Amino acid sequence: MEDLDLDYVKTQYLPRAVAPEILEANRRPLEQQLHSLRLMRNGRPTWGGLLGFGREVQDWLPGAYIQFVRFEGADVTSAIRDQKTLTGRLEDVLRLLDELLELNVSIRTWVSGVVREQRQVDYPVDALRQLVRNAVMHRNYEGTHAPVRVHWFSDRVSVWSPGGLYGQVNKENFGTGVTDYRNPLVAEVMHHLGFAQRFGMGIPLARKRLAENGNPPPDFELAPTHVSVTVYPAA
Repeated sequence: MEDLDLDYVKTQYLPRAVAPEILEANRRPLEQQLHSLRLMRNGRPTWGGLLGFGREVQDWLPGAYIQFVRFEGADVTSAIRDQKTLTGRLEDVLRLLDELLELNVSIRTWVSGVVREQRQVDYPVDALRQLVRNAVMHRNYEGTHAPVRVHWFSDRVSVWSPGGLYGQVNKENFGTGVTDYRNPLVAEVMHHLGFAQRFGMGIPLARKRLAENGNPPPDFELAPTHVSVTVYPAA
C-alpha cells in the first residue's frame, strides 16, 4: 500500500468515485475500500491503481507518460521548438496536457464589417484534448515502454498511441460510439476524475469540434501495433 498516495486517494478520488451517503456510512478500512474499487487485489495495488495513484508511476509502468514535441517544420528532422515529458499520476499528466494544448494553439483575429471582431483557433483545444485522452485510455500498457506521443508540426498535429484496436471495435465501426475497453479500470478512473464524461463520445465529439472550427476531418491510421490520428489546421 505504501506505493500508493493514500492521502490523494482519500481526499481526491474517493469523494468523486463513491456517493457521499455511501462514503459516510462506510466504516470499512481503507484497504478494503481500495479492493472494492479494484485499486488493489490480494493485498497489492493493481496496475490501474498504480497508474492512477502511484507515488512513482513510471517505476512500475515506464511507458505511462505523454511525450510532447513541437517542431519548427513539417517533419521530425525539423528543429525542435519545445518538448515536454508529462509524467506522474494520471490526473497530473492529463492536467499538464490541458495546459500545454492551451499554450500551443494559435488564434487568428480579423474584423468583419465595421465593429464585429471574429476569432478562430488553428486547432480547437477540446478536439485535441479528446483525441489525446482517448489515446491514454485505450493504449496498450503491456509489452511496451512506448509513450503516447503528441507531435505538433508546422502543418499538422499527430497523436500516436501504442496498441491496435481492441475487442469489438474494428475499422468499420471505429469512432462511431461503439466501445470496448482494453483498460476498463483506467476508463473508470478517468471518468471519476472528470476526464471522460460520456464513454464512446471522445472521437465523435472531436470530429464535431473540428468541423465547427473549419478544420478538415481527422485522419486516422489503424494499424495492428498502434493507432494514430493526424489533425490539420483550419483554413
